[in-house]
Formats: sequence, structure tokens, C-alpha cells
Amino acid sequence: MTIPMDDKIKLVSIIVSTYNWPEALAVILASLALQTSKRFEVIIADDGSKAETAAMIAGVAADYPVRLSHVRQEDQGFRAAAARNRAVAKSLGDYLLFLDGDCAVFPDFISTHIRLAEKGCFVAGNRVLLSESFTKEAFSGSLEFYRWSFLRFIKARFDGSVNRIMPLFKLPDGFFRKLIINKWQGAKTCNLGIWRDDFYKVNGFDESFVGWGHEDAELVNRLINSGVARKDGRFASTVLHLWHRDQPRDNESQNMRRLLEHIDNKACVAKDGLDKY
Repeated sequence: MTIPMDDKIKLVSIIVSTYNWPEALAVILASLALQTSKRFEVIIADDGSKAETAAMIAGVAADYPVRLSHVRQEDQGFRAAAARNRAVAKSLGDYLLFLDGDCAVFPDFISTHIRLAEKGCFVAGNRVLLSESFTKEAFSGSLEFYRWSFLRFIKARFDGSVNRIMPLFKLPDGFFRKLIINKWQGAKTCNLGIWRDDFYKVNGFDESFVGWGHEDAELVNRLINSGVARKDGRFASTVLHLWHRDQPRDNESQNMRRLLEHIDNKACVAKDGLDKY
């Protein structure tokens, strides 16, 4: 039996990670402000940004349509896992939706995740990449691309502004969304919905993952090991990823070794995780 939406989720906490890119964060917050559902709050998981980011958030928060909070940790290198855990600890929602500070969303993004949410599952969406020139145009402030129709994105695909349009097709909920319930590969925190209880059950992100890479895959693997199934959010929930240069990946190989070790050990609970907050 389908559970009525109002009985499933009371409040969604959007956890937006960021680091020293207030221009992109402003675009993401603008797209979130246009959501058709207002049953959400926004928590900025700030990994040590400078004062410009705090000033931008404070200016936006004054007239923001929902609760907007800024949770900042000191800049001690790339510590996205810790930043997200801190933000979750300050959140109020019974459902967590992780979003990166370089990913804008369509107006139905939250309502779609609410519709797909199901007890015993996490929902992994996907993304469309924007080109460098298109991203620069978006920062002008006049290009509200996150309000565009599908037809307008077809044109954007032909002129090279986006890398693909297939993810923008919309399909309803159904059995096909549970065909890869035990697959951790490809689930990323740029677009990931998790019940708060499930996140706490596995003790959140493992903060031993320092530097770029794989902390999201490791979290998802532990969720699966704990009996939480993957539900496919593709062709329903897609984010629009702003172009930027790749982050330094100095620790990527070390993080990959740690991920594979945790997979072999069938880890369920993070040893260095959320419980410290």
C-alpha cells in the first residue's frame, strides 16, 4: 500500500556542502528558493570557507522562504565528511537530502524526492553537466536555467551548453527503481536522499576519509550492508552541475584503499562518525 506523502515526511533537511565558492552557492540557493514544496530547511555544510561565503549566506537568509542555517568548520584541508556530519547534527528534518554547492535544482526537486522516498531505502539521483561557458553565463544572474523547460534544454544540448539531456526525461515510480538495490557504485552526495534514522544507524559519514573522494561511496556501502536498499532516482530527480576545475586528488588512492577495506570487512557503522556531535 502506498503511504500518503504527508504521513511519510514531515520535514526535509537539505544539506548543501560548500567551500569558498559563494557565487555558485548563491545560484544553488536561488534554485532551492523556488521549490514547489516548502516542507524543507537548508543547512550549509561549510568546509572552512572565508568570510565572503558567510556574508553571502547572511544576506540571503534575511528573506529566504525557509530556515537557512550556516554550519562552518575550520579549514584544515578537504574534510567534506566531517562538514556534512556537523550539518546533519544541526538539522531538524526526518529526511536528509544531500546536495553539493555546485548543483542547481529544478523547482520540483524536493517534491520529487518526497514522492520517491520509501522506508528501508535511500534514493540516488544523477546529474547533467553544464559547460564552462554556460556556467559563466549563469553567474551573470539573469540566466535562471533551473526554470527551463525540457525543450529549451534540447537546444542547450545542440549548442554544447550541457553534456546530455536523457536524464531530464521523467518516469514515474515503479518496480524498475529497485533493480540495483545492492549497487553502491555511482551513488553520489551531489543528489542523495536518506532517512535520518538510517543515517544515524550507520553513524553518518566516516571522517577518516580526508581529501577528495569516496566518502559517499563508503557511506552508501554501509547503508546497504545495514539492510537499506538503493532506490534509483534517475529519470525523476536530476541536478544541474556547474562547471569547475577538478579538485586536487592527492588522497584519492588512500581513500580508495580504505573504501575497499571497508567493503571487504562488510562495515556497517562508521568508527569515526556522527556520534561525536
